Amino acid sequence: MKLILTSDVGNLGEMGAIVNVAPGYARNYLLPKNFAVEANTRNIKVLDHTKRIIEEKVKKLKLTAKELADKLSAQTIILTAKAGEEGKLFGSITNKDIAEALEAKGFNVDKKRIILENPIKRIGSHHVKIRIHTDITAELNVEVNAE
Repeated sequence: MKLILTSDVGNLGEMGAIVNVAPGYARNYLLPKNFAVEANTRNIKVLDHTKRIIEEKVKKLKLTAKELADKLSAQTIILTAKAGEEGKLFGSITNKDIAEALEAKGFNVDKKRIILENPIKRIGSHHVKIRIHTDITAELNVEVNAE
């Protein structure tokens, strides 16, 4: 039986995929739980239309993410922290500190999107990556100065 999946089903396929399954599996599991709909011409046309709408939304999201990445790459964040004589910080600069500094400049970036391999523990210039979209990242320049 041919079906169009309306949600991701493990070991079968992702949402929007057209799959061939046993009639009993479709009747007893997929259709009652609304995991799939029958693959008739009407439902296939609706699926194509929905895919086009989703693709347009993704294009717009990627465009705005690219613009934000360009704006962030042009920024330099200056943070101050207490430091010792050799330039080692008493504590560290984390992604939360960077997110707060970006928010003060008018950028609303979630701290989970800021990629720091290790917290910043030295004075100087550091490059920090920010994942804005699944395949779009921005590189932010962070200057750490001693108090």
